[in-house]
Amino acid sequence: MAGALTISTLNDSSGVLATQNGMTGIAKAWVRYAGATGTITSSFNVSSVTLNSTGYWTIAFTTAMTDANYSVVGSLSATSGTGQANVFQPFTVVSTGGTTAPTTSSFVCSSINGGGTAPVYACVAVLGN
Repeated sequence: MAGALTISTLNDSSGVLATQNGMTGIAKAWVRYAGATGTITSSFNVSSVTLNSTGYWTIAFTTAMTDANYSVVGSLSATSGTGQANVFQPFTVVSTGGTTAPTTSSFVCSSINGGGTAPVYACVAVLGN
């Protein structure tokens, strides 16, 4: 059968947009934010980025994940004016060196560099069921 199907709104039985939670293999959430403030530049399914301390953020979802077994990947720009590289660490609190388990509504992440300063920008994607 050839042709095109155009649908203006596609929901599953829970009312959640099917392209977000109903499809496997696509990002369930993503965000680009300012490292020093947590100010969101652009996002999908992210309601807020809270700056807990320098280089340590909590990212909250607009629509909760189906479970807490999702994967988080991120990239960070160099620190402003220093050229120092940053390493993205999901579920990690740099100040304590410990990890924090993700929940269906949010997760923590952090950056680490030699100068103790935040990256200019952070980009994060969440993949899961």
